[in-house]
Amino acid sequence: MRIFYDAEIDAVYIKFGNKKPNGVIELPDGINLDTTHDNKIVGIEILHASKKFDIKTILSYELDIDSKWLQKTG
Repeated sequence: MRIFYDAEIDAVYIKFGNKKPNGVIELPDGINLDTTHDNKIVGIEILHASKKFDIKTILSYELDIDSKWLQKTG
C-alpha cells in the first residue's frame, strides 16, 4: 500500500498494489474508489482531505493485525 498527498489539490490517494484501475465508484463527499473490471478496489481518492482529517496522520501509521489471520496467510 502506498499513500500520496497532493497539497495543490488537497487530495489523498491510497493505492493498493500495482493493478491499473479501469473504473471509478464516486461516493458522497468527494471520495472515489478506483476499481478493476471485476470490481476489486485498487485505490481510494479523498478530495478536500485536510478538511476531513489531520493530514499529518498519513505520515505515520499503526497496524493492528489479528494473529489468527497471520497464521492463515503465513
